Amino acid sequence: MSEENKDTNNKQEKQNDKVLEELSDRHLRLAAEFDNYKKRTTKDVENSRKSGKAELVSKLLPVLDEFEIAISSIENTNSKKGIELIFSNFVTALRNEGLSEINAEGIYDPYKHEIIMVAESKEAEGTIIETVRKGYMFNGIMLRPASVIISKPKNPEEKESK
Repeated sequence: MSEENKDTNNKQEKQNDKVLEELSDRHLRLAAEFDNYKKRTTKDVENSRKSGKAELVSKLLPVLDEFEIAISSIENTNSKKGIELIFSNFVTALRNEGLSEINAEGIYDPYKHEIIMVAESKEAEGTIIETVRKGYMFNGIMLRPASVIISKPKNPEEKESK
């Protein structure tokens, strides 16, 4: 083999190695992109499921409220026990799916509570005095804030005049 043929073969070999390296790199990148795509679509599907469930549970919250009102207004103990059992099963099923009540005690939190009234009280300013309507979260999604009454300090002028 002549010197020229050896040089040509070496050049061809280097070119082939370079093309092979580029193709291998491209293959690895495509495999990584595809893996990321699969993870992203799996996450998107899960988020869609959670959103759909949250929408359904949100529509059931008025039923939950009505059950609580019915239980508190019934005096017949046999009827009350039956409704309490149904209510308990309903709440358990929703909790198993991810429903949780928002804690409406302590200091007002604008991310969890909705102020519907402010009343004078001996409590520190901004303390929740009463929960008017329970708030709920579903798997970390806010369905409805708790409707609360919070305290404000008593007017000092009124204290002096009494």
